[in-house]
Amino acid sequence: MTAASIAGSGSPPPGPIPENRPAGNVEIIDLNGLRNIEFGDTEDELTRRGILRTDLDACGPILAGHDMVSPVFAEEKLVLLWVGDPMRTPEGITTGSPVDQVWERYPSVTRLRAPQGTYRLDGLLARHGDRAYLFLHDGHTVRKTIAGYADWARRLFDEGAGPC
Repeated sequence: MTAASIAGSGSPPPGPIPENRPAGNVEIIDLNGLRNIEFGDTEDELTRRGILRTDLDACGPILAGHDMVSPVFAEEKLVLLWVGDPMRTPEGITTGSPVDQVWERYPSVTRLRAPQGTYRLDGLLARHGDRAYLFLHDGHTVRKTIAGYADWARRLFDEGAGPC
């Protein structure tokens, strides 16, 4: 099994997005990636473009201008993005969204159960072709969204891996 390089800049506090936040601060994460960042981009390519920063005091590389996004690389390619507030899927799911809303917006979602006796969160995998969203939740609300290649999202869940 190829090991993934998990890099991150930390997690935001859990909870819903404040109502008074301007809409312009919300960015969309879709199954291609983010604006100017696509799954499959190489570490070298993102570094050359000034998007991937490795010179900061963080637990791994970070994406310039994306404080709440943690990239996951495997075989030097971007395979997953852990995203936090204020990132949303095109269907409006974000940190703090009710789990029922995930089921409404992604009817073919697959339930993933964390092993009993662990502090890991359960997951909901919304797969579309070779890509997927993995919504980690506490049974009531989404606590973290991961987007990217479906096989890598499932592997990350099964192994219990995460950013730093």
